[in-house]
Amino acid sequence: MAYWIWQWKKMLCFIQSPSPFYRANSKFLSALAVMNDSSDYHFQCRQGYCGNFGLLCKDGRIDEALNIVGLVDHLGSYAYASLLQGCANIGALPEAKLVHAHMLLTGFKPDMFLGTKLMIMYAKCGCVADAGRVFDQIPERNVVSWTAMISACSKSGFAEEALRLFFQMQRMGIHPDHFTFSSVLHACATLAALEEGKCMHEGIIRHGLLSDIFVRNGLVNMYAKCGSLEDARNVFDEMLERDVVSWSSMIAGYAQNGHFEEALKLFKQMQWTGVKPNSVTFSSVLSACANLVALEHGREVHEDTIRSGFQSDIFAANALIDMYAKCLSIDDARKVFDRIPEKDVVSWNSMIAGYGQTGDIVESLKLFQEMPFRDQVSWNLMITGYLQNGHVSEALDLFKIMPEQNVVTWNAIITGYSQSGDHDEALKVFRQMQLTDAKPNSITFASVLSACSNLAAFQRGREVHENIIRHGFQFDLLVESSLVDMYAKCGSIKDSHKAFDKMPQKNLVSWNALIVGCAMHGCGKEAIQRFQQMQHSGVKPDHVTFIGVLSACCHAGLVDDGWEYFDRMSQVYDVRPTVEHYGCMVDLLGRAGRLDEAKDFIENMPIKPNAFVWSALLGACRIHSNIELGEWAALRLFEADPNNPGHYVLLSNIYALAGRWHDKQKLREKMKEKTVKKTPGQSWIDVNNKVYSFTVGDKSNPQTEEIYLKLDILYGQMKEIGYVPDANFVLHDVEEEQKEHILFYHSEKLAIAFGLINTSHGTSIQIVKNLRVCGDCHSATKFISKIAMREIVVRDANRFHHFRDGICSCGDYW
Repeated sequence: MAYWIWQWKKMLCFIQSPSPFYRANSKFLSALAVMNDSSDYHFQCRQGYCGNFGLLCKDGRIDEALNIVGLVDHLGSYAYASLLQGCANIGALPEAKLVHAHMLLTGFKPDMFLGTKLMIMYAKCGCVADAGRVFDQIPERNVVSWTAMISACSKSGFAEEALRLFFQMQRMGIHPDHFTFSSVLHACATLAALEEGKCMHEGIIRHGLLSDIFVRNGLVNMYAKCGSLEDARNVFDEMLERDVVSWSSMIAGYAQNGHFEEALKLFKQMQWTGVKPNSVTFSSVLSACANLVALEHGREVHEDTIRSGFQSDIFAANALIDMYAKCLSIDDARKVFDRIPEKDVVSWNSMIAGYGQTGDIVESLKLFQEMPFRDQVSWNLMITGYLQNGHVSEALDLFKIMPEQNVVTWNAIITGYSQSGDHDEALKVFRQMQLTDAKPNSITFASVLSACSNLAAFQRGREVHENIIRHGFQFDLLVESSLVDMYAKCGSIKDSHKAFDKMPQKNLVSWNALIVGCAMHGCGKEAIQRFQQMQHSGVKPDHVTFIGVLSACCHAGLVDDGWEYFDRMSQVYDVRPTVEHYGCMVDLLGRAGRLDEAKDFIENMPIKPNAFVWSALLGACRIHSNIELGEWAALRLFEADPNNPGHYVLLSNIYALAGRWHDKQKLREKMKEKTVKKTPGQSWIDVNNKVYSFTVGDKSNPQTEEIYLKLDILYGQMKEIGYVPDANFVLHDVEEEQKEHILFYHSEKLAIAFGLINTSHGTSIQIVKNLRVCGDCHSATKFISKIAMREIVVRDANRFHHFRDGICSCGDYW
């Protein structure tokens, strides 16, 4: 109470000062001054004013209503309630606080009814803490008081406090009503608290409130926001009566959880029932169209918005801009934008994002500069647009001058570097972020782990894992799945399995990361075993799962298993094979030497083969030196993808291995005519958190002399225990001695020698190669692993090779 008396006295002091505010608001402030004056003079007209008091409050004419306060001795609960309601309706917080102060100064003690009104007023004005103080002072609380406080917390973002109050209310013996449950379900939805939401569902049934449409709508929304679409749909289907909120909640649930086609299907059903959509419905449906890149469907929905009278609705208009932009129909997006009479910041941001997505960064910048007001999202979108279009320096310039960087900004820079292939720089930015007040979130860690994966930076990945634990994200599903992927791509399938097995919950992404990881490491049997576990867990496989399973069978030579899973895809799991799955089967048959079968398989495919399919066959022809079929495959491959240098190199290698140097030379000349340049072989190694790269015969490293000396020593040791250089892998028409010299300075051998020099004895050496490792390097690395007593992990363009004690994990099948 002392706080309000002090506020009241402060206001009186302010009133007495000759300020411009006082002169401009003399009528209002004179009414307030009257409150502190007991003179009978001011009450002579009170009878005439009191009759209009309630009407003034209802109309939001609070200034005039407050004038009347000074003309009466005391106000009753109804008058105070009318004033507070009027203030709440227009968000007049200062005036409402003065009304509260007047109550305290005149000694009026609010009853339960008025206390609840005070709480609602503070909550609507955004002062939840003040609402809580009033709530604590109410001597007796009923279900209305509790519900008002729970609702205030739920709507203001204090969802955990709303749940705490609900459980406290139950302990006090107060029975919730349908309004209470609606508020607490909203809190569960905000927190994605599925278990608590299910408890509420049980409570609703116990209290006999399941027939209430508001409660059922709350349940649909809660289950949808928690990702439990099956439960949401069950509640929805059981509803005898559905309003626009029911339909919109279910449609939004589908759209927000990635079930875009279901969202569109349900929208059609809604239209058939005659329920008119609102702006929320249209926003969700347009979001589904945007994610499906369903432009024509989006146009139909646009027409629906016009017929329904929502063409000027800002939410629907912003959703239309987003839909057209994501469907790359930027001109249509701009037409919608230009027709909005009063654009909000979301309108501007949506249009800026659209131009960024379509590559028109100039127009994006022009809009950014024209914006009447920019929020942090505007800056982040502009930075993201620059990065997506390869303008890294411009993005950094904007990053430096923006008023404030948040975690989204840092994430944009990290992701931008990673997507542009500069993964090392992405990790440097993450380290800079750690020196600021910005706290990393799950998106940050997923992006950083992706950068570690692409660099095969195992040690840095471990450090990020420790960071994740320190920040409490070790049980975040996105982060956990990213850890499984990172460890697999950094060469430790064992750690990948460990990270996966520690996950309390696993989704499709988690299972796919592990199965694909097993495939990369040639662990065919393990991939199949994990796939079977996935089935038992109830998670339905998708096309990515089967790419992982078929690739695993391919790298392990499990032809019969591969055929079985390919057949079961459509027959058992209703997953239609794509061209990638057909390509996996060609690769599987080709690697196993069943080239004629692979050719027949391609000729009988129900869909047109693409470059991936022909490349798989050509690669198999190189492995098995089938020149005739190789030329047949290459001819079709050059038609499908004429500018990829890798395809020409494959055929060139087949000619070289067969000694057909004239044909190889003709192919090289053809490449020159088409200005197709061969991608040079390159290997990377991460030592002490720094990435070093090598090319064949590279002498740019400061330790070149040591590296070459190390290789010479290894060469002698290897020859003593049986190593014979395989000159077939020198694809140049030169003398044998020169071939041997070229062979021993391939990029992966240089990287291995560098790793042996700069890492401790007994530690694992991990190399990344941009091309398929050649047969001689594969053989040499087996000998080096035995001599150096080291595990050497090589990730080439196809898979991982684990060399230990003179043996490779691939069993020489790659």
